[in-house]
Amino acid sequence: MTTESDSLLKIVEDTAECFRYFQELGVDGFDSTESTTNLGAETVNHHSNLATVQPLRSARPTKPGRVSSPPQNHPAPQDFLFEDAGPAATSMGLASSTETLEEIWADIGDCTRCVLCEGRTNVVNTHGSRTARLMFVGEAPGADEDQQARPFVGRAGQLLTKIIEAMGCKREDVIIGNVNRCRPPANRQPTIEEAEICKPFLLREIAVVRPEVIVVMGNTAMKNLLDTREGITRVRGKFQDYHGIKVMPTFHPAYLLRDPSKKRETWEDMKKVREYLDNSSPKPGVR
Repeated sequence: MTTESDSLLKIVEDTAECFRYFQELGVDGFDSTESTTNLGAETVNHHSNLATVQPLRSARPTKPGRVSSPPQNHPAPQDFLFEDAGPAATSMGLASSTETLEEIWADIGDCTRCVLCEGRTNVVNTHGSRTARLMFVGEAPGADEDQQARPFVGRAGQLLTKIIEAMGCKREDVIIGNVNRCRPPANRQPTIEEAEICKPFLLREIAVVRPEVIVVMGNTAMKNLLDTREGITRVRGKFQDYHGIKVMPTFHPAYLLRDPSKKRETWEDMKKVREYLDNSSPKPGVR
């Protein structure tokens, strides 16, 4: 009986914590309908006053050239936001890419291209769905990421997961990466040179995945992707363009941990992203 009571108490506490988090974000649409809330590694079905959010529409069909795609005998369909993506920019968007993520990661290898390799434990490559419509890009790995070789798994990553779930999506539906793949000493900001060495690999991944929206989190990620001198506080909440891809700058989850008052502004940014994805549709003829 004690074990069952403890388990029930844990569910109630987790549910209350999730409820408080949604309130901090300013998520509207609270009701008493049945919902499913992801809490850590568990999924708890319950009747409670949690925000009811509709999931984003399912990911687009796997495109030709992807690792999991079957062979195609017809030309690759054109993406909604730009032509078949690739590392080289053109006036129409990004050039076509025939790479796979594995090929990019093999090229990165046990990277020693900059001094960040000297103190890192692991190279932290981009992780998530290869057919994601939504991509999140941060600055660089932290200590937890360096140990686990996965992006955004520490406290900031747990907060990002909550934001993704508040949007009505699952973490496995999106793709997450950083401009730099090695942890800088003491979590300092990567230098311009360090970012310039590592950024091309991120751009190649973007070309392969071809997300419809990229959320850049924090000044460093935003300035590196968009090549702008504007600060995050002036640009956040306004869609930018990266060779035909919608880019939404917003605060980094680590900053939200230091200043929780910015959660509402971040949630407003994420609602714009969700609305765009909900209302976007492929060009005629695109499957």
